[in-house]
Amino acid sequence: MRILAIRNLSIAIGLAMLAGCGGQSGESATVTPETTPPAASQTETTAPELATQAPATAADCAGEQGLTYICGVQGVEDLLRLGNTGMMLGSGMSNATTPAHMYLINPVTMEFADLIHGPNFSQSHDTAMFPNCPGPLNLDSFSVHGMSVHESSSGIFSVYTTSHGEREAIEVYELNTSGAVPALAWKGCVMLPANTFANSVARLADGGFVTTKMMDPTQGFGSLQGGGITGNVFEWHPGGEVVAVAGTELSGANGIAVSEDERYMYVAAFGSREVIRFDRSTSPIGTQTVSIDIVPDNIRWGTDGKLLTAGNNYVAPDVCSGQGCATGWSVLEIDAETLEVTRVAGADQTVALQGVSSALQIDNELWIGTFNDDRIGKLSR
Repeated sequence: MRILAIRNLSIAIGLAMLAGCGGQSGESATVTPETTPPAASQTETTAPELATQAPATAADCAGEQGLTYICGVQGVEDLLRLGNTGMMLGSGMSNATTPAHMYLINPVTMEFADLIHGPNFSQSHDTAMFPNCPGPLNLDSFSVHGMSVHESSSGIFSVYTTSHGEREAIEVYELNTSGAVPALAWKGCVMLPANTFANSVARLADGGFVTTKMMDPTQGFGSLQGGGITGNVFEWHPGGEVVAVAGTELSGANGIAVSEDERYMYVAAFGSREVIRFDRSTSPIGTQTVSIDIVPDNIRWGTDGKLLTAGNNYVAPDVCSGQGCATGWSVLEIDAETLEVTRVAGADQTVALQGVSSALQIDNELWIGTFNDDRIGKLSR
């Protein structure tokens, strides 16, 4: 894999455009991508030059079934829009042969760069915010799985990720895109309870988060096949402890998104093939559930009060199981108010891109991530 150098990065961020997009009072320069994004007409995007080299390519990187690929990235399980920069941020899950990555991706030029394995990555522990974090990352034993991004000031982003390996934790970074060259700094972590395999995370306005426990890692992924309860949602606020949210017990709790006012959480149940809306304003917590015909993974806000979830088309385990079994995949749009579901995109089991885990809409394009492949895909919508 060729890791691209970044130079001549100039990012224009229209903070005035963001002030009228539903931000918190007194925080007009703040963007929380886990909430509904501003309409395209309210956003000015300047896509910067990311690299002078072409991205690394695989031999079979030709487009197919309406898909255009960026190849050479690995395990981009999650994709996020990076504020108003015109860029995307992609996770890079570790595996037996590949270390963890975090990718900055230019959707216009189709170029990318790794933010972790380079000279502009550093570790600086914020002990005031994260006093119980044991210390810096072990770069030989961690992952970048689910992500959440929050723009704290012009060109400065907090990045929260779920991570596995030496420790199960929410790892927190600061990404600075305001200079000539972007810089990523690890800032701290919040340790998660024992016997947790976390999947997705959504940052809250006070710097806390909600995150999904998918399963007990000692039980393995086979525990998800029966549709029984395997996990739940955890919540954390600065200065407090990680607590389980009562009433959120699910089969394979996976993707999570939070409404702008933080009243509602939308969680994908991987094992039972459902999306659940939790009402955080009621006690006990309110729930509404919709069943779907895919194995839903991440959830992202799309446009006009709609959510996007993506995942493999469901095939019974006795017919097709394991990572080597291609099922094809779909992208579903869910109305956040009515929970009405519409299939908006997908591909069959013959395409190279399988193991789909995320869908991100930017303008009229859908970007597709995968938990185990060497590429991401783009579809016109």
